[in-house]
Amino acid sequence: MPIPSADFKQALKKLSEKEKEALILRLVRKDAEAYDALAFELLDDVTLETLFERSSQTIHDILFTANGRSLSKALNRALKKCSQEIARYYRITKDRKGEVELHLYLLGLIFENFTGQFDSIYKGFYVATARLVLRTMSLITKYLHEDYHMEFQDQINTFLTDLNGRSKRRQLPFNLPWQFEVA
Repeated sequence: MPIPSADFKQALKKLSEKEKEALILRLVRKDAEAYDALAFELLDDVTLETLFERSSQTIHDILFTANGRSLSKALNRALKKCSQEIARYYRITKDRKGEVELHLYLLGLIFENFTGQFDSIYKGFYVATARLVLRTMSLITKYLHEDYHMEFQDQINTFLTDLNGRSKRRQLPFNLPWQFEVA
């Protein structure tokens, strides 16, 4: 992401209100994320809750419309898109707790509906899910208060138990812990 130079800032200050408005409108027509970020900052009806709901609905739609010759590969691609949606949510809101909750929502959908694909001949979906669990654990310990560690511990441990109970565990290129340890 480019950093605005001093000359750029001066040129922006010299613009009239009408020119600034036209520039902003042109920008948001071209970039949906810029529109969402500005709408979140400026509009009262675009709240953290509405953005969270929209992102969770998008994640649900992406996962349940995944299709292709190999469902495991399609789910792996869907998992990547879902992770991008979560990253988009964070870039707009800067809400770490919401980011973690979206990760847990995604993992909940996977473990409720798609664990049969862990036994597929393709290990990509299993590995991607294990990485997502590790990423979620990392986010919780790094950015959230210790009270949330306890709140999310049982759910994470359930995911870890399922992943560690699979025969593909030995094929993971990284170490997957047996439990989410609370400090």
